[in-house]
Amino acid sequence: MKPILSRQELLHSISFCVIVPTYNNQKTLKRVLDSILDFTSNIIIVNDGSTDETAEILKQYSQLTQIHHPKNIGKGRALRNGFRKAIEKNFEYAITIDSDGQHFASDIPVFLEEIYNEPNSLLIGSRNMTQESVPKKSSFGNKFSNFWFKFETGIKLDDTQSGFRLYPLRLLPKRFYTNKFEFEIEVIVRAAWKGVTVKNIPIQVLYDPTERVSHFRPFQDFTRISILNTVLVINALLYIKPRDFFRRAKKKGFKKFFLEDILESKDSNFKKSAAIALGIFIGLSPFWGFQTVLLFTFAALFRLNKVIAYLTSNVSFPPFIPFIIYASLQVGSIFVTSSTPLVLDSSITLDDIQKNATQYIVGSLILASVSALTVGLVSYLLLTAFSSKK
Repeated sequence: MKPILSRQELLHSISFCVIVPTYNNQKTLKRVLDSILDFTSNIIIVNDGSTDETAEILKQYSQLTQIHHPKNIGKGRALRNGFRKAIEKNFEYAITIDSDGQHFASDIPVFLEEIYNEPNSLLIGSRNMTQESVPKKSSFGNKFSNFWFKFETGIKLDDTQSGFRLYPLRLLPKRFYTNKFEFEIEVIVRAAWKGVTVKNIPIQVLYDPTERVSHFRPFQDFTRISILNTVLVINALLYIKPRDFFRRAKKKGFKKFFLEDILESKDSNFKKSAAIALGIFIGLSPFWGFQTVLLFTFAALFRLNKVIAYLTSNVSFPPFIPFIIYASLQVGSIFVTSSTPLVLDSSITLDDIQKNATQYIVGSLILASVSALTVGLVSYLLLTAFSSKK
């Protein structure tokens, strides 16, 4: 167990700096900088093209590292440039704090204490968003962001939008693709995908409408965030989640992984069999090209075991596809009469399927539904019998 350090010992034992991105916050900037100086002089200020008195105020802090953008290019770019400078100066961690006065520099030791006990984590200050002074749009935006972060990473956080954070600089992705407010979502999602521990720690917060200046543009920035989340979700479904699944299975051994993580999961037998049924339905359904996206979406929506669902969805493994199409057409022919009757034999071509698309789609959905219900029921009975025997 690590020894308990005093505040001063923490401040000197951890290699960190504080990055302050600022844009037109002349009312609060000086107070924020002075409060940080009570704890450290390792400060990097990024003036993102301010047009107010920011430049004049910063002349009083010539001893601090400053980066000045000729014009406003976005908070994300400001943070990225701040990270680059911090790495050049060989800092191990960077604490970011907004210059609008909502955060308290007195919480800096809280971050350091946490990182001392759990090194290499990415820490996000968790604000009390239930306070009366917190704008409703901020509370809604935070809940929206929390939901998608959990969907994309599997990690539950109470606050994903706080600008008061501690970053492990050497563990962050080498390249980023966003420049504005959405950057703060990209960086934590992609850090989590790299295996970095991402967690909340409680902090104080002050919302003063007479001082606080928000540069968040509801329509433009919300659109950017939505586009980013769309890209991240697709990446998570098509690459990250399958990758993590195979990594866990390979690390533990496929047999042990199957027995411990799937058969012995904490889910009830009903939920396990429901996950199997979902996988069978998606695997046999006619949603080619979208099956993985739909599978993980519905598994998350109904809180089903994604691993079980993903495994059983491979019923549509390429060698089986011709048989699935043939069976779908045969089932569909019972319910749909085509203007160009299809001879159901081994000579079926893609052109034949296109001419009988309705027959195929109807048959595929019926086959998928019946198979899912049947396999799900049998799985439930087998799992129940196995549990009783055990």
